[in-house]
Amino acid sequence: MVDYPDKPIELTDANFDENVKKYPLIVVDNWAPWCPPCRILGPVIDDLAKKLAGKLVFGKLNVDENKEVASKYEIMSVPTLLIFKNGKLIDRIIGALPEPLLEKKLMSFL
Repeated sequence: MVDYPDKPIELTDANFDENVKKYPLIVVDNWAPWCPPCRILGPVIDDLAKKLAGKLVFGKLNVDENKEVASKYEIMSVPTLLIFKNGKLIDRIIGALPEPLLEKKLMSFL
């Protein structure tokens, strides 16, 4: 049984693949500290992590500090959410969506 945290986990180049394989459904927030939309999306992701705990996991990847993963997945703008199901990239959401829209979109993957 996989333990689902109720807050975003910190992802790095070193632990990225391990976490994507560990969780059946993980949403990776690719962000940067200098990005205003990323700062808007942060609290939305924190709320959804609590609300959807047990169903999916959120991870946060600072693209400035983890260029390997950002390059591998061709992250051209932040925020970009990468959605992985059973270790495979199934979708990406570019930009900051309002919480109700993002929640509805994520529910479609459950």
